Amino acid sequence: MSGRADSDLSPDTRADDADDVGHGDDAEGAGHGEHGEHDEHGEHDEYDDDTPHRARRARWAAVGAGAVLTLAGAAAALLRLTGSVPALVPAAYACGAGACALAAVLGSRGRTRRALWLLIAGLMVMALGDQFD
Repeated sequence: MSGRADSDLSPDTRADDADDVGHGDDAEGAGHGEHGEHDEHGEHDEYDDDTPHRARRARWAAVGAGAVLTLAGAAAALLRLTGSVPALVPAAYACGAGACALAAVLGSRGRTRRALWLLIAGLMVMALGDQFD
């Protein structure tokens, strides 16, 4: 604004100033409203719709990985029992397989973070048992 009173402005200038102010408020309001609505309704709803699918996939991944690692650890423990290795080796494989089985159970109940850490721990125990061989 120029600092002049409205009476000093010609009718055309007042209309232009009013349009500018109106456009500024409308543009900001409309832009913010559209952007806000898109973020709130478009992306937020998409995220909410996808969340159950992500959780289900995480549970299935935890159960599947736990089952595979449990079978692998149990098979390795049985194979190592028949060989001439220290008793600590098959015990480590069996303990690791047990941890992976527990991780599969936790994963099926929705505790996927704990299941992931337990899978990592079980696999590390099996790898430690392999180092004793």
